[in-house]
Amino acid sequence: MRPRRSLAAAVGLAAASALALSGCASEAPAADDATPSAAASGATDEFPLTIEHALGETVIEEAPERVATWGWGSTEAAIAAGVFPVAVAEQTWTVGEGNLLPWVEEAYDEAGVEHPTVLTDAEAGATVPYEEFAAAEPDVIIATYSGLTQEQYDLLSEIAPTVAYPETPWQTPWDEIITATDDALGRSAAGEEKVEEINAYLAEQAEAHPEFAGKTVAAIVDSPAEGLIYVYRAADPRAGFLEGLGFETAPAVEELAPDDGEFFYTLSYEELDKLESDVVVAYTYTEEEAAALPEKKELQALPAVKAGMVVQQVGTVAVSAVSPPTALSVQYPEGMPKLIEALSDTLTN
Repeated sequence: MRPRRSLAAAVGLAAASALALSGCASEAPAADDATPSAAASGATDEFPLTIEHALGETVIEEAPERVATWGWGSTEAAIAAGVFPVAVAEQTWTVGEGNLLPWVEEAYDEAGVEHPTVLTDAEAGATVPYEEFAAAEPDVIIATYSGLTQEQYDLLSEIAPTVAYPETPWQTPWDEIITATDDALGRSAAGEEKVEEINAYLAEQAEAHPEFAGKTVAAIVDSPAEGLIYVYRAADPRAGFLEGLGFETAPAVEELAPDDGEFFYTLSYEELDKLESDVVVAYTYTEEEAAALPEKKELQALPAVKAGMVVQQVGTVAVSAVSPPTALSVQYPEGMPKLIEALSDTLTN
C-alpha cells in the first residue's frame, strides 16, 4: 500500500493498516442536493485556465461550482479560499469511516454549508472510488497532494477535469498544496494570501522561540511490530514546517536515505545510532505508546532519545493536524501550537 499524506500513511504497513482525521457519511447530502462548492463569481482569475502538473495538462473552462478533492490538504486549501467542496476523501485513520476532520467539519458548520459527500478511501489512495466521484457530479477534481497514478488520473479525467500534484506523488511542499489548489479554482490571490499568512505565523513563532534556531531535528514514527522506525525526509512537508520554525533537518536524515524518491524511509532498530540529531519529533498514536517511548530500550540507541531530547505528538487527530499541517490545521490547538510548546519545553528545560 502506498503511504499516504497522514502520519498513518507513512507507517503504512502495520499501524496504518490497523496509516503524511464529525459529520457522518449518512448525514452527507446526495449529489443532487449538495450545496455548490462556490459561486463562479467568487473566482478572481480569468478563465479558461490551463494547469500543468506531473500527469498532464488540465484545461478548466470556467470557474468550478462543484469541486471534489482527493488526497490530503486540498480540501482545506479550497475552503481557505472560500470554496467548500461537495465531495472529499475520507480520513479513516484519523476520524473513522465517513467522518470529517474536525477543522474541516468546523469550517462547514461555521459557514452554514452542508457537509460534503465523503469518498471512500480505505487504502490510502491505492484504489479510487470512480463511481462515487461520478455521482458527486464535480466540475473539477483536485488532488494536489496525492498518489494518483497515470491510470487513475486518466480515468478521473473522464469524469471531470482533474489536477494532480505538481511534480512527485505525496511530496508537494505545503505551500504548493495551497497555491496549486487555489490556482485551479481561479483563486490564486487567495492562495498566495494564505501562504503569506502561514509564513508570517511560522516567522512569529520562530522569533518567539530563539531556542529553535539552528537545532537539528529528525521526525520519526516508531513501528514496534516491524522492529524499525519511519523517518521523514527533508523534502516532506512535515520537515518544511519544522524548518519554518528555525530548525534544520538533521544531515543524517538525508545521509541515511536510499535513493528511491520516497518522502520517507525505514531504519531498523540496529541502525538507530546513526540517526544523529539535536532533537527527535516522534508522531505517536496512543497515550500508552507515548508513555513507553522515552524509556524504550531499542529507541535509546537514538542519540536524541538517549539525551532526553524527544518530543511527541500524540493521538491520531493531533498527529494529523501536523502530519503535515494544512491551510486549516496549522493553528488547530492540538496541532502546531501544542507541538511548538512541547519543543520549547524540551529545549529550555
